[in-house]
Amino acid sequence: MSKHSEMMKMFGQDDEDAIEALAAGWNETQEAKIETMSKVTVKAEGDRHVVVVRRFAASPEAVYRAHTEPKLIQRWLVGSDDWSMPVCICEARSGGKIRYEWTDGKGGGFYQTGQFIALEPFSRIVHVERMYWPDPTPEYQVETRFEAAGAGTLMTMRMAFPDAAARTAMLATGMEHGMEAGYVRLDVMI
Repeated sequence: MSKHSEMMKMFGQDDEDAIEALAAGWNETQEAKIETMSKVTVKAEGDRHVVVVRRFAASPEAVYRAHTEPKLIQRWLVGSDDWSMPVCICEARSGGKIRYEWTDGKGGGFYQTGQFIALEPFSRIVHVERMYWPDPTPEYQVETRFEAAGAGTLMTMRMAFPDAAARTAMLATGMEHGMEAGYVRLDVMI
């Protein structure tokens, strides 16, 4: 089965334009793809920051688009297999709104709201966000960079929290496990 056929099967006919663009980033052999991917690393920095780093075996354009196009986001940003994202609002423009809602299909769930501050297509996204677990977290800023690295992309996300307590609370959620589950799904998509 061709890469295009595989992607059509995953996305469905409605996403043909997105699939074509993502397919352009899928030029490596499977062996090169495996060498380029990595597990997510999450590290505290200073008193208020968290830095998340992950490599993908796809172009910066493909990884950026997967972070800004709602139909793509809903397919990978769901953590474990038993969760879904029925609501995905992602207005990828300066001042655009963000709202993601996740559910486990059994009455459990949480959501995130936010707003884009700046977007530099295929290289950088800056936004603010707040999680609702159901209680809201303090708002925090996220800068995500996408850089060409060998045959793939190095993604570096830097989260700036209002204080050390907010950062500690976020790290205590075990966020790296849900992030990696989503990123593994993204690796398969792109």
